[in-house]
Amino acid sequence: MSPQDDGTTDEPVNREPPAEQLVQSFLTPSKSHDASGEPEAYDRNHGPIQHIDASTHKVTIRSEQSNLMKSSDVPPEGIDVTLSMDDLRRRFAQHTVTCALQCAGNRRHEVRSRVKEVTGVDWGDGAVMNAAWTGPLLRDILIDQGLNVKSDLKYHDGLHVQMECNATKVQDDEWYGSSVPLGMVMDPEREVVLALDMNGSPLPARHGAPVRAIIPGVIGARSVKWLDTIVISAQESQNHYQQHDYKVLPPEATSPEKAEDLGVWDKTPAMQDNPINSVVALPSHDGDELRRDGNGRVRIAGYAIPQGKGGPVERVQVSIDRGETWKDATVLDDGDENTTHPANKGKERGKFSWVLWEVEIEIDTTTATTTTTTKATNDTIDIWSKATDRAGNTMDEENPKGNWNLRGVGYNAVQGRINIKIV
Repeated sequence: MSPQDDGTTDEPVNREPPAEQLVQSFLTPSKSHDASGEPEAYDRNHGPIQHIDASTHKVTIRSEQSNLMKSSDVPPEGIDVTLSMDDLRRRFAQHTVTCALQCAGNRRHEVRSRVKEVTGVDWGDGAVMNAAWTGPLLRDILIDQGLNVKSDLKYHDGLHVQMECNATKVQDDEWYGSSVPLGMVMDPEREVVLALDMNGSPLPARHGAPVRAIIPGVIGARSVKWLDTIVISAQESQNHYQQHDYKVLPPEATSPEKAEDLGVWDKTPAMQDNPINSVVALPSHDGDELRRDGNGRVRIAGYAIPQGKGGPVERVQVSIDRGETWKDATVLDDGDENTTHPANKGKERGKFSWVLWEVEIEIDTTTATTTTTTKATNDTIDIWSKATDRAGNTMDEENPKGNWNLRGVGYNAVQGRINIKIV
């Protein structure tokens, strides 16, 4: 498939860059800048990429009338407004949030190859991007339309914000839809935006132009591209991708047939927050070689993302002796031209952005392990990494291979690369 191909309903464009390419830049470019055509930001689609005229596109926002809807949440007459792209740019303050957008199936290949077979696209470690997204806060728009503001976000319990793209039929439904709790959208710390720009330029078509939802800290499936409809409702979206996909099913659901027999799709909540995660990007594959420098050291690098709104990531640790000892990695807060993007000036490390990290570890393949030098067994090592965010969320080193689920989603095992040869 060529980079220009928009895909079809039956064969949508799903691709990712190599992880070692991703960690060359704090902000992920939207497209390749070289002749290879290798994407620099992943594509996840359930239907063909849409090309929509921004001058005529509109987003409709409405509330459903329901006995379950709290009368004081929305004005008595309800919400029913249609906004053009010009309205979104000019009527509301523009807000930039830098966040990591990650496919729920990122690292699925590791589950499949190391634990047990799963269903879904065979993602490696590159189904993630970190970008500066700019547009109006959805919270501001809803307040402008009369939605009540409460400091206690539980006030909005039981209500949902459904988001839709009706522009095309998708693989498993007539349209693409998703939803998040209304309290999440109204949380000023969550910074939910209707993004018009990516990294300071208008959204490209492949990333949802002319407008997409960005739900920081939440799996990418909820950040609907080519957005055209928003509904405040007393129920979740009933779309296939909210009800029958992107769920961490219980372990007894060992096959699609078993999942249906057990009725677990209806019983299992839809995924929302990303789990905390750290990925080893260099070396980039199991069985790769790492070459020691003149001081006997090897360089290991990767990225880490926080859990939900628990960020930023404050600590990354690496082990090459299967958790016996851990070494703190250096978290890279700057170092390239993308890091100093105007959106980041004067800001501390973002709550929702990833961090890039690196560590140098001295390895001696001939002598015993010391406090500063690790011996490689048979000249190979396994590399583990774990992240900890500001809220204290951390990865489980007691379960290095991680937890299996049928869809292979939300995978965050500390086991990173195995059988790495030391030369």
